[in-house]
Amino acid sequence: MAKILITGAAGFIGSHTTDRLLASGHTVLGVDNLRSGHRRNLTPALAAPEFRLEEADVSAAGVLDALAKEFRPDAIIHLAALVSVQESIQDPELNHRLNITATERVAAAALAHGVRRIVFASSAAIYGDTTDLPIREETEKAPISPYGAAKLHSEGILLGLSAQGVTVRCHRYFNVFGPRQDPASPYSGVISIFDRRYREGKPVTIYGDGQQTRDFISVHDVARANEIAATKPGIAAGAANICTGRATSLLDIVKVFATHYPAVPPPSFAPARNGDIIHSLGRPDRAQAELGFRATVSVADGLGELIRTG
Repeated sequence: MAKILITGAAGFIGSHTTDRLLASGHTVLGVDNLRSGHRRNLTPALAAPEFRLEEADVSAAGVLDALAKEFRPDAIIHLAALVSVQESIQDPELNHRLNITATERVAAAALAHGVRRIVFASSAAIYGDTTDLPIREETEKAPISPYGAAKLHSEGILLGLSAQGVTVRCHRYFNVFGPRQDPASPYSGVISIFDRRYREGKPVTIYGDGQQTRDFISVHDVARANEIAATKPGIAAGAANICTGRATSLLDIVKVFATHYPAVPPPSFAPARNGDIIHSLGRPDRAQAELGFRATVSVADGLGELIRTG
């Protein structure tokens, strides 16, 4: 069993990754400043003797160095970030500190204390608004926000460690959904926003005609991909899309919600918003080839769980 340090452990993806690792018998040290994460997300983990939470800012000097020196992790899963695209535009300095400086701290701690593997939460945002679908890892990188640019820059920082013997896996997440995604967050996915509206008995608003599509992937699949990348022996460094390769429209999502909430009025439609991407779809082949990972949770099943569990 491995010792894993997870930054951003109290977040949406971080808490599910923590739960999965603990269920597999690994020991986990979680680090989170609780800026966008929530301690309640870790309620099951906090009861486990194999888990410890350190409330700290990973971008602060010395924090990760001290924790890595003490814990001696086999791997670091770096999920901590400024997750709001809009906030990255409004506050470039904060974006740099939380998304780039924090990555530099991860790299330095890994090198100083012999951490042999790093898994990094990158994003499909590095591809920008490309219309070259499905998006392959070789697709031109043209981020349209400081957030996306910081993710791309961080990939470079970490993949550069390969020459030092560190195996780095950069996971380019597409549209992740599932329980614990905060609908009040400035970076909430459309599914979590729809979920809150339906629970309140209110109709959702669709901007455009609803035919726009996304590659929605369950957070459980994402957590499994993180575990594989952090613990599977013999994998090589690299970057891969973490996606399903299946396009789902907003109207498809509404149909599933409507079957569970028949009393809620049908959606209203508003003009499409400037800058909204119409279609996004990833190609998942590289994750399958390099990690043996393929998404298994369907959108319908994932939505059903979200609706049942809240």
